[in-house]
Parts: sequence; structure tokens; C-alpha cells
Amino acid sequence: QVTLVESGGGLVQAGGSLRLSCAASGRAISSYLMGWFRQAPGKEREFVAAINWSGGSTYYADSVKGRFTISRDNAKNTVYLQMNSLKPEDTAVYYCARARAGEIPRYYSVRNQYDYWGQGTQVTVSS
Repeated sequence: QVTLVESGGGLVQAGGSLRLSCAASGRAISSYLMGWFRQAPGKEREFVAAINWSGGSTYYADSVKGRFTISRDNAKNTVYLQMNSLKPEDTAVYYCARARAGEIPRYYSVRNQYDYWGQGTQVTVSS
């Protein structure tokens, strides 16, 4: 069993930055690909970013590419999402999730490839 806890959300002005953290407990996440998803009110949960088990491969949604950076510290069992140049359309609840494997190159954006999810952290970007 793995428990994922996100933190670092909050209210920020457009153009600002936030750093989200996802701390895992229960079992190590070092062998698994990890992802960040987000869900805005009235919308489906969507893929944001993913990082493979070693940190050697990262994947981003087009909407955040160049602004967000995903990273991980396996020694701390933690995954991060650095979000820069935030826009009002980035407003959502952000969730981290553990994938079913260490590498899923073609399916990293597919929700059913993830088996553990955190409770989410709210990010609100004001214009």
C-alpha cells in the first residue's frame, strides 16, 4: 500500500510560481513512473507531467511544456512539480499518482495506468 500526499498548492498571481511536492509513504516509489494530473471544476482530470523511475525521462502536456518541470528525489520518496509563468487556466486541483510500472513510454498520460493517487492540492491563479 502506498499513500501519496501532495502539498505546496495555494493562491498565486498570474506569472507567478509554485512548487508542488508529493510525498510517498508505505512503500518506496523509486521503481515506478510518477505523474501529475489536474482537474479544473467541471472538467475531466487531465495529464500534466510524468517522470520515469530513474528521472531520466520526463513527459509533459503541451499546455505546460516549457513552464512546468517535474523532478524526483528517490532517496526522499518525493516527486516535485515546479510551476512557473502560471496562468489562470492552470487553476485546478493537482494530483500526483504512481504508475503501474517504471516505464510506460506510450501510456504515461493515461489515467488507468496509475494505481495510487493522492488527495490533491488546490492551485488557484488569479488574473
